[in-house]
Amino acid sequence: MTDRTGIFAGDDPFEIARRWLAEAEQTEVNDPNAIALSTVDANGLPNARMVLLKEIEDAAFVFYTNYESAKAQEIEQDGKAAFVMHWKSLRRQIRVRGTVTREEGPQADDYYKSRSLKSRLGAWASKQSRPLSSRTALMAEVAKITAQHGPNPQRPSFWGGYRITPVEIEFWADGAFRLHDRFVWRREGPESIWEITRLNP
Repeated sequence: MTDRTGIFAGDDPFEIARRWLAEAEQTEVNDPNAIALSTVDANGLPNARMVLLKEIEDAAFVFYTNYESAKAQEIEQDGKAAFVMHWKSLRRQIRVRGTVTREEGPQADDYYKSRSLKSRLGAWASKQSRPLSSRTALMAEVAKITAQHGPNPQRPSFWGGYRITPVEIEFWADGAFRLHDRFVWRREGPESIWEITRLNP
């Protein structure tokens, strides 16, 4: 399927997403891989926050976080999430909805090792989403963790990845006079065939 701009050529939405992200990396000033991740709490109240997407796989999107954070707790209870990735410089966005599973094996270990030492120590020190008395207390915890774990800390068991396997992916591109191009890929489950539909702007 191809729209008038040619940007929707092909029927693999993950390849399109990778291509769009690669283009955004050339134009966005900060964090072209930032996504607004949405989850729902135990009372059904939506929650949203920015996180960094770290990988677009052949069938899923992967990000990393503290498993004891608010976002992780909401994911664990519901098993579903959504996100939007928006690039102002390109006037494009991608919306994704799907099911979520943990990535806590060698792939998570490798990503953790790729982070800077300070980021790895920070993952140990931060009790994410929980009350903090002061920044001084946080830095004291970082110093303690540094003394305990040294220059090569292992990935904490409470920190790792989440893999979003989508049942819906929508691509949006800005059009003149607000006549935008929108295409959505939908499927019943991970093994189902995608159905591609063009939407009104």
